[in-house]
Amino acid sequence: MKTHEHRQDLAGEHVLGDTGQLLLLFIFLAAWIIDSFFFKYSTFFSKYIPIFVKIPLSAIILSSSGYIAKKGLSIVFGEIREEPGVIRKGVFGIVRRPVYLGAILFYLGLLTLTFSIIAAIIWIFIIIFYCFIAQHEEKLLLKKFGKDYEEYMGEVPMLIPRIKRKGSSQMQPEE
Repeated sequence: MKTHEHRQDLAGEHVLGDTGQLLLLFIFLAAWIIDSFFFKYSTFFSKYIPIFVKIPLSAIILSSSGYIAKKGLSIVFGEIREEPGVIRKGVFGIVRRPVYLGAILFYLGLLTLTFSIIAAIIWIFIIIFYCFIAQHEEKLLLKKFGKDYEEYMGEVPMLIPRIKRKGSSQMQPEE
């Protein structure tokens, strides 16, 4: 049960967001585990990359994904804003959808362990799904916050961080 539906400082989510994410997680994990550890049907690239490269790379990606998602969730749901507004601090100064970026990186971290092509194809569908629900949520945010959110969209990319932000030489610090 969602405990944040009554909060006026939040714009809302796509109705299929949570269910779709769980379903895709299950499909990905099932395909990845079966292909990577049992049948090894599409993991032939894995033998070309040494384990001492795969494990640290995967650990870096997985820990980054957890950090980004946790920071995003704690900013959105960890504090109630008296005055609703566009969140620009912390990870929201880098990407507009840090929780989705964290989820996408989680899957990538698992993929780097075994390089399962079957799981990579499912990962592409997962990215498409996140873009789909993000577009819906962007419309809700535009409706709720108008020009302020439109400006934010011009300043901060949705999922892929820029090397150098528009109109700024550095990232905004967390408050």
